[in-house]
Amino acid sequence: MEILDPTHETEARAFAPAQRLTTLQGATIAIVSNGKKGTKPFFDAFERELVERHGVAEVVRLIKSNYSAPAEPDLFDQAERWQALVAGVGD
Repeated sequence: MEILDPTHETEARAFAPAQRLTTLQGATIAIVSNGKKGTKPFFDAFERELVERHGVAEVVRLIKSNYSAPAEPDLFDQAERWQALVAGVGD
């Protein structure tokens, strides 16, 4: 996994976004939440949509330990088995 630094004090390296999934059917999707109260009901509904409407096989829910800090690296230990990741914030 590569973590990108959003600052531009040095010349940026070449970057290409990941290829889009052609379907979510059978995919494993991770959701990383900042852990604030407002995220739970939103991501509950989002997870239902992913599974019921798009045929996602598994949704992995992760919560950062500190809502204002970057996610801990160990949250991504299983990232190789995910086909997509959604990060969200809420209040």
